[in-house]
Amino acid sequence: MYKKLDADTINKILETGIEEFANNGLDRANINVIAKKAGVSVGVIYKYYKDKDSFFLECVRHSLKLLDEVLYDAFSDDADVMTCIKRIVYALLEHSRKHKNYNVMYNEITSGSCKSYAKILAEEIETRTAFIYEQLMEKAKRSATVDIKIDSRMLAFFFDNLLMMLQFSYSCDYYMERMKIYCGDDILENDEKVASEFISFIASVLGCK
Repeated sequence: MYKKLDADTINKILETGIEEFANNGLDRANINVIAKKAGVSVGVIYKYYKDKDSFFLECVRHSLKLLDEVLYDAFSDDADVMTCIKRIVYALLEHSRKHKNYNVMYNEITSGSCKSYAKILAEEIETRTAFIYEQLMEKAKRSATVDIKIDSRMLAFFFDNLLMMLQFSYSCDYYMERMKIYCGDDILENDEKVASEFISFIASVLGCK
């Protein structure tokens, strides 16, 4: 009989799984490697998760908990639009540095290697932000100094696209090199410049201060 795992051990297994999926993708990831690195038996993992795919989905859900916390902190009070956006940008930059493998895994998901889970993962990942960002854009349009005629859902989509690319630019090798080509070789050491310029760009688009 297996001893029930404590929260720290489960967290370690999931974090190890995220690292393996980020490095090797869903198809090439190896549960034996994950178990060894996490210090548990393969049997223990399969006791908690039916198969590799189920474990992969749980790793994704585990990583999304931190995203929820980022959004909760950004919108925890009745702050103005730009304050919310500033909180989001700085939090996501910090999150991308601390949890690089999360974004690498998300990039793997979007590459098409997880095609069979595209619908379920898109719903679980994107619905967390789509509604919140739409409401944020509605608020921005009400407080803007210019008349913004763009649909709020489209604005939310464009905003999320920019944030997603920003996260990838701090996590994925190709996008990091791409960022250096556009912004200079030292840009990855200058988070403050990235954040302030990004925020200024969004403010100019939304007509906010």
